[in-house]
Amino acid sequence: MPGPPRAPPGPPRALPPQLSPAGAAGALRRVARFLARALPLCRAHTVEFYTRALWGRLVAARPAAVLRALQRPLAEASGAAAGRWDDDTFSDVFCENSKKLINVHLFALAAKYYTLSSLGVCTPLEDLLEALRDDSQGTTGIKTDEFMNSKKSHEVQVMSELVDKLANNFGIKQVIDIGSGKGYLSSFLSMQYNLKVYGIDSSNINTNGALERNRKLKKHWRAYQSRGRTNLKNQRLEKANERPEESEIKCKAISAKPLNNDSSLQGQNKVTIQDTLPSSGFPEIATSETSKQAEVGLVDWTQSEESKPSEEALAILNVLPVDAVEVFSSSQCNCAELCEEQKAQRKMASLKAKANKSSESNLYFPLTSCITAETELSDIITDLEDCMMVGLHTCGDLAANTLRIFTAKPEIKAVCSVGCCYHLLSEQFENQEDCSEEMWGFPMCQYLKDKGWCCGRNARMSACLALERVAVGQMLPTESLFYRAVLQVIIEEIYGVTKSDRHVGKTFSKSSSFIDYVRKSLKKLELDDSKLPDSCIMEYYEKYRHRMNELEAFNMLKVFLAPCIEVLILLDRLCYLKEQDNIAWSGLVKLFDPVKSPRCYAVIALKKQSCF
Repeated sequence: MPGPPRAPPGPPRALPPQLSPAGAAGALRRVARFLARALPLCRAHTVEFYTRALWGRLVAARPAAVLRALQRPLAEASGAAAGRWDDDTFSDVFCENSKKLINVHLFALAAKYYTLSSLGVCTPLEDLLEALRDDSQGTTGIKTDEFMNSKKSHEVQVMSELVDKLANNFGIKQVIDIGSGKGYLSSFLSMQYNLKVYGIDSSNINTNGALERNRKLKKHWRAYQSRGRTNLKNQRLEKANERPEESEIKCKAISAKPLNNDSSLQGQNKVTIQDTLPSSGFPEIATSETSKQAEVGLVDWTQSEESKPSEEALAILNVLPVDAVEVFSSSQCNCAELCEEQKAQRKMASLKAKANKSSESNLYFPLTSCITAETELSDIITDLEDCMMVGLHTCGDLAANTLRIFTAKPEIKAVCSVGCCYHLLSEQFENQEDCSEEMWGFPMCQYLKDKGWCCGRNARMSACLALERVAVGQMLPTESLFYRAVLQVIIEEIYGVTKSDRHVGKTFSKSSSFIDYVRKSLKKLELDDSKLPDSCIMEYYEKYRHRMNELEAFNMLKVFLAPCIEVLILLDRLCYLKEQDNIAWSGLVKLFDPVKSPRCYAVIALKKQSCF
């Protein structure tokens, strides 16, 4: 349950074995070697599929054969079978002279072979959680799916559990959530695990959204409170009706004794939940010192079985930090009979509680700031202390800068970062004329820097594709891609335009036909559609319609390559951490179900104990 103030932990537990620096570098070299031959497939933009004759230039096989080969089960690429292969096995995937793809089946096996799961470079989440397991009872979870969608709920629950265990194991009480967005992860870490969280996002809109989210959470909490009181009352009534004989016996026993009016509530307990929440939406943590001091002056405190809250009611109370729940009990003795010392103790405890309530800070602080590798966190967080840095789907360079800040700042003892939006990464060698000494999102490790490695934006965009979702039947938007590719032919042949700063956007979903799509798109591109009759538009459609399967097969090839490009980016980050002298443990961990959340891998690292 959301516990009392976190006690100082014992010596940190041993973490699972980590991938050696040599092992990480070796895996990176192998993936880079394969991608050096395969990336031309992903560096091409689908918009230019017909205008640049991409199929004929890059693929030797027929589209139907490609689709059949990619639809075959890939069981050969998993398990023990993969161990029989080496990099030379895939040397015949591409033609040495033309560079075209010639062996599609081998290509599919290679794409599977160079994934993180097949390379064996990840640390299983179960092993990490087991190593960090403590003896405390598990938390009674807040039902996050009541105020998050299923994807976000899955991500927040899994990641927050790991963050809490890492923080607890190393005595960390402060967490910095980089790119916190609307505060889903931050608020859950503060509510469920009593961590002090600073959520930093560059967008004021997101920060305001986080505050609005807190307001909704407050309403959610109060609903839990109301439901808990109702369930507790109903259960007591049911128990009273179920045991009339027992009640009659008790009544007879009580009637045999004289009752003092002031002590008639003997043995009963009253559980009240703090209803007042601060304007930001999170509870100020009321001190439990009041109830602790009061217990000193209570004689023979007991709790009858009938007055205990039900398990369901307790589960509801558990969504709040324990200090937000005050338990009061009446004593066998009259309050007027308390000695002066006990009265003084109660008064002092009450004063302390009021002081703490007025001075206690909120557990979650949404802040607006743009984070770079040079950011001084102490300028943003005035009470910065030993902390852990986290990021749930930090976009583009922010994921890389999170790791750089972690390695550079002594206050940050651990990091857990899940990146996304690889297409927004800046690449040092993408524009050869602009290779200055600024911090780039890719590459980070020395090996890829020495090689001058470049993916290119289109390839990084392909890395965001979700193979696992396609594998379970979520189809690619082939028709909309086809419309856009044919439109590009019209734009170049009729209007002579090869480049434009304007975009078509989501015109496809708003169009009733290909003709409607073309006319709406031309208007967005500020091109005159009056000189283009419907018949001409349909001629282009009919000309390329029978080649739609080429586009479908080509995009499937890109989908198969997507995990390999992601592997290159993630291993680049891991190798960067392995190059640092102050890191004790670092690894890649698969946190999420890739069908629910395709960007499912976390980069996790811990500083050496000498840095604590």
